[in-house]
Amino acid sequence: MILKSRRARKWTIVVASLLVVVVAGAYALLQVADSRTFQFFGTLVNRVDTAEKIVAVTFDDGPDPAGTHAILDTLRSREVPATFFLIGRDIAAHPDLAHDIAAAGHEIGNHSFSHDRMIGVTPAWVADEVEATDALIRTTGYTGDILFRPPNGKKLFALPHYLASHGRTTVTWDVEPDSDGTPDAGTVTSETVNQVRPGSIVLLHPMYPAREQTRQALGPILDGLKQRGYRFVTVSQLLATRR
Repeated sequence: MILKSRRARKWTIVVASLLVVVVAGAYALLQVADSRTFQFFGTLVNRVDTAEKIVAVTFDDGPDPAGTHAILDTLRSREVPATFFLIGRDIAAHPDLAHDIAAAGHEIGNHSFSHDRMIGVTPAWVADEVEATDALIRTTGYTGDILFRPPNGKKLFALPHYLASHGRTTVTWDVEPDSDGTPDAGTVTSETVNQVRPGSIVLLHPMYPAREQTRQALGPILDGLKQRGYRFVTVSQLLATRR
């Protein structure tokens, strides 16, 4: 009986230890999936290390009727170039709006077709998501390089491997004032202006109807950064400054 009890305790310890290892491993993978500065394969950029006061303003999602022209008008009035990471299904739904973004001279990036989280997925599914959206982006008249930003910033194995094998850069960000809920325009403005540093990549979500506060913040953000001496560039232009 004593021997059986000892064996039972031993196996309990072994199983518990294995569970700890599994849980710790899963947690570590989730941290990698969410990381803005690391991925297992290829090149990931969340900002550029530079002393020059340059900043790239980027927009995720859309195009959508609620936000596209308001954003373009604000950018046009201040002569600011930007990078739009568009969703394939939204381009398909609103091709005229996507064309207007390209016609205004802005950079267009790929934000997947479905905006589903790209972890725990197959290589074939990743290829379909990226390539279908690339093809739609080309229908807008945009001819520049197509950068990629994962939906919700999530990536693990299949997506980084695909991008690396095709010489594509994963673009994340280092300033993100409006992803948690819908803060008021003043908060979005102050957090953005105060957090930006030379070489920053700013992520904003002003496209959809519920994001009116972010749309209202865009003009003050651009004005505030200009007052602090910043010059605006696209993400590709920012990446070109890397040594």
